[in-house]
Amino acid sequence: MKLLVVNAVDEPGPVEHRLIALAGHLRERGWAVTLTSPENGPLSAAGFDWQRLDVGGLAHGEGARAVAAWPRALRLAQRFDVVYLSSTVCGRLLPALRGTRSVLHVHDPVDRVPRHWHTSDVVLAPSRAVAQRLDGLHPHVVHGPVDLEVALTPAPWKRDGSPVIGFVGRVEPRTGVLDLLAAAPAIRAALPDARLVIVGDSEWGAFPRYLAALRAAADVEHLPWRDDVASLAGHLDVLVAPSLEEAPGTVLAQALAAGTPVVATALADPADVVQDRVSGRIVAAEDPRGLADAVLEVLGRHEEMSRAARRSARRFGVEAYAQRVESLIAPQSLRTPRAARAQPESS
Repeated sequence: MKLLVVNAVDEPGPVEHRLIALAGHLRERGWAVTLTSPENGPLSAAGFDWQRLDVGGLAHGEGARAVAAWPRALRLAQRFDVVYLSSTVCGRLLPALRGTRSVLHVHDPVDRVPRHWHTSDVVLAPSRAVAQRLDGLHPHVVHGPVDLEVALTPAPWKRDGSPVIGFVGRVEPRTGVLDLLAAAPAIRAALPDARLVIVGDSEWGAFPRYLAALRAAADVEHLPWRDDVASLAGHLDVLVAPSLEEAPGTVLAQALAAGTPVVATALADPADVVQDRVSGRIVAAEDPRGLADAVLEVLGRHEEMSRAARRSARRFGVEAYAQRVESLIAPQSLRTPRAARAQPESS
């Protein structure tokens, strides 16, 4: 089976690292994989066949570059069994790919669904929260893979035996970080030595007041974003995701793989990652008192929940992820007409 993977950037980020892991496992399973990117950069040296293909960026007017690439994209696609578009930016090529088997992977929530996305044979989403925004596309939920065997790097804070409660992600209103800060007094009333660690920043400085409120909070250790999330999670006793919108599914799964129980809000819809009262707790959003109670419950059952977290994380390993994706994107997996599929499917 021949797979063409279209990517919009040259510098590998978290999405591209997961993509490379997927491509490697598919190659082990007999797929011939070719990657594309705009220029001959780091992604071209990832160890796969490579082709140059520029689909434009996010700036105004960048879509014109994708339209200019339509003829080349079609010529390339006709040499492959499946074309995998690894982002919504890459989805700009869909009008040129009619007659080829195409897969669109949507990684982030969207406000609208362009008409041409409906021509994709398969749509993948990383969480139910993202899938629910894809009206009419009948997406399959495939959580991003995580490494089940992560070597712990030194903790970026001093460990003194105190319980460490942490948040990892973007510091902005939709992630609900200030609700965790509001829960801190109740947590410390029961556990005076509890430590609260926030790892992350406001992307592009988009929410300066929100970030300033975090930095002004007393008794909170704030660290900038780090790439070693999987290792970092292993140094936490509880990972808290007080999100008001989409679930940070990969971060939750990485925490579970490290044996760190998770407390996440129900609005984030984490139920397909976290098993309530087994590998963590699912609580109401915008309820600091409920958040505090859940954290204390998890700390009180930490050893039991930690074991359950590691067990449940096995389904998010790279091999399991590759098998799920392969079963969906392979031509034989198109079992029913596009209009007849159920929405959304969780894999």
